[in-house]
Amino acid sequence: MKSRHKIWFGVGAFVVAGTAASGVASSDPSGLVGPAASPSGMRADVRPGSDGSAQGNILLAQHSEHAKPNDGEGGEAGEAGSSGIASLPPQLAFATRIALLRGHLLVGEELVKQHQWNAALPHFLHPTEELYGDLKDTLAEYKVAPFDGALKALADVVKARKGGNDYIRAQKLVNDALADADRAMQGRTGDWPGLVTEAAIETLKVAGAEYSAAIVNGRIAKPVEYQDARGFVWQAERMIDSVSDVLEKKNAEALASMRTGLAELKKVFPSPMPPRTPVKSPADVLSDIARIELAASKLL
Repeated sequence: MKSRHKIWFGVGAFVVAGTAASGVASSDPSGLVGPAASPSGMRADVRPGSDGSAQGNILLAQHSEHAKPNDGEGGEAGEAGSSGIASLPPQLAFATRIALLRGHLLVGEELVKQHQWNAALPHFLHPTEELYGDLKDTLAEYKVAPFDGALKALADVVKARKGGNDYIRAQKLVNDALADADRAMQGRTGDWPGLVTEAAIETLKVAGAEYSAAIVNGRIAKPVEYQDARGFVWQAERMIDSVSDVLEKKNAEALASMRTGLAELKKVFPSPMPPRTPVKSPADVLSDIARIELAASKLL
């Protein structure tokens, strides 16, 4: 699996780089977010968020459009379909879905810390609605206990706007389950750093697709997708950092290149709430991800 997927890695990166360079899916970054319109074009129920903005309720309106049942591609309709998770080797697909789940929770927690409860809620609902269904059968294979109840309890805490100990307790149950999944995967692979690196790249590809979906006519019209992308980028960086000691011994230059690329990519997401003007076009973001993927191919 490893050598075959490594070849695919390089080809995929060149294809993405070529697409980005040609300007496909580029957008005009000069537009502003339309504060009174939902992604469907309908008027949203706009009330000020905790920071005095209208973003919170726009995000909830967007979530009702974003949440869809599984589409046969193996998970979140936009995410799984764009990155072809279902076509990946089973262990890599499982690792990628766990990474996406963590990415949702990561950006959700950022928003909770800012008391952006409306904006945070979709990111605690998506794991159950869009990812868990494709994880549950594999959890049994890995002998990991189901944790859909823990995910729902955490989402309920956020929905009720309960911070403090309630949130910490609910979050710990989910994190413990994800740690169990990590241990189970690690026990069944002979190359844990390689699996983590590949899953991180798959997660970045989904981030690129989500960022592209967020921008319509040069505007960040779908804040939830922007936030998804941010969470996935941050999660991918954490994954690379977690195995960096091994990767540095393999190829220090390639690891440095990946880290440089990730630092550049993070500039696109200056805060959990989206900027009024996109920092980069989708094409430029895909190009950045392609360069990171090319560097990663030297580590596998």
